[in-house]
Amino acid sequence: MHAIRAASAAVLPLTALGLTLTAPSAHAEDSGFQPRVTPSTIAAGGQVSVSSSSCSGETKVEAQTFDDFTLAKDEGSRSVPVHWEAKQGSVDYVTFTCNGQSQTVKLTVAGGRPESASPSPVPQGVKAGVGGSAGGLDVQEIALGGALIAGALGAAYYVTRRRTSDKGA
Repeated sequence: MHAIRAASAAVLPLTALGLTLTAPSAHAEDSGFQPRVTPSTIAAGGQVSVSSSSCSGETKVEAQTFDDFTLAKDEGSRSVPVHWEAKQGSVDYVTFTCNGQSQTVKLTVAGGRPESASPSPVPQGVKAGVGGSAGGLDVQEIALGGALIAGALGAAYYVTRRRTSDKGA
């Protein structure tokens, strides 16, 4: 029984190592350069960082969600604004071209932004500080409020006096 456990414990790491070595890499392509867009999900109007490593020359970057541009060999990465008009939930494939070799990276436009492309302007300032006094004094409302308060005080007095007289009896 002990030998079976020991053999299983020895074979398990070797199997895991064998599977790891044979698994294909996510960036193992013939072109040798590695494009990246960070974050991979962004709201319209947000900024994405675009980079390409291991490219021996310039990298041309093309997408529908932002303007096309070229990354210089020594530039590393660039921050790019996503168009406000980008449709919520749409998926764009950013194409990177280096030395005639092309690769694509997926970029998703997140939902949750307002439907308007930019915030609508406020036509005028807010009326702050006037409270309920903006309409003036209304004699009927004041009289009704006073009657309600007097009625509540009268009811409270009556209930209090009634309880005291019940205790004495």
